[in-house]
Amino acid sequence: MKNFSPIFLMLILALFSGCKSEEKEKTPLLTGAGEEIEVKYASGLSIVDFGDHLIITVENPWPNADRSYQYLLAHEGAKVPEDVKFDERIKIPVERMVVTSTTHIPSLEILKVEETLVGFPGLDYISSENTRNLIDEGKVKEVGRNEALNTESLLALQPDVVIGFSIDGSNKSFNTLQKSGIPVVFNADWTESFPLGKVEWIKFFGAFFGKMEEANTFFEEVESSYLEAKEIAAKAKEQPTVVAGAMFKDQWYLPAGESWQAQFIKDANAEYLFGNSDGSGSLSLSIETVLAKAADANFWVGPSQFTSYEELKNASPHYTRFKAYQNRNIYTFASDKGETGGVIFYELAPMRPDLVLRDLISIFHPNLLPEYQTTFYKPLE
Repeated sequence: MKNFSPIFLMLILALFSGCKSEEKEKTPLLTGAGEEIEVKYASGLSIVDFGDHLIITVENPWPNADRSYQYLLAHEGAKVPEDVKFDERIKIPVERMVVTSTTHIPSLEILKVEETLVGFPGLDYISSENTRNLIDEGKVKEVGRNEALNTESLLALQPDVVIGFSIDGSNKSFNTLQKSGIPVVFNADWTESFPLGKVEWIKFFGAFFGKMEEANTFFEEVESSYLEAKEIAAKAKEQPTVVAGAMFKDQWYLPAGESWQAQFIKDANAEYLFGNSDGSGSLSLSIETVLAKAADANFWVGPSQFTSYEELKNASPHYTRFKAYQNRNIYTFASDKGETGGVIFYELAPMRPDLVLRDLISIFHPNLLPEYQTTFYKPLE
């Protein structure tokens, strides 16, 4: 995911999310001869294609944002009407790009444009072998941290665009880059709470590289796979109960009922014991509250950074009181890491929600996918 610590990553995955419904009503953004690119699930993205230029509108770039952003992507020599308003203008197709989240890496690789990547903040968080090879060859440079980008390094790289994200819109590094003439474009894939909403942001990247057909094809394949898996899960005759998350200091953080992770559990036809809670972010509860409601849960998924039962027991004896601990029914996505320690789930899962869902179906209903080998979720050691 973003280049933060694993614990903070676990929280950020749950804390900040956006849409609640699978499909949303959107106000058409058609003007002149523009053709709106279909966006079915992503709540914060609109794209209009005018042939020699495109307009991308990003809504809700961070939680409770008070404005949207409009970006003009124009081919050389494009005839753009003078009355078009935009926050940044970027020449396309882009040849040199900096991204700031590992969730952006799979999109570049899927579209086969990873060699346009010239910089990233926190290179060790990148897990993909293809991009790690580019790093080893010196083609992708370190540019600091997302919260404090090394503007000197970025200015030396002279990227055509920096794809950024912001928790609250206060990143001063972005302001410095913009004043120096380097466009900064916000990507809000991380604010989507519906799984197919996150993956649909590949269309955002498709627009920068003239790869919209490839982006649409990939999205449609994942959408079909996800919906097929959901239909398989619906055949289960029983719904096992599920708890998620773990403690940080003295509070247990777990997904709220309308969050990304909660949606996966629901679509896998299991009963998330906190699924009726309000909000698309996270819940912060006492261990006593979680024990009272979930001590007998059949399964426990996503226990933060923990990868073994011994680690859980050493961290807190309270963990051993859960039925899922006693029955060895805890599954983690934190065990598979790249060569420099980045958690593969954070990087790849948003682009492959179909694999996340199939993982959970195989765990909750093993008879429905008897030969399936999980991609992300593994049993605790």
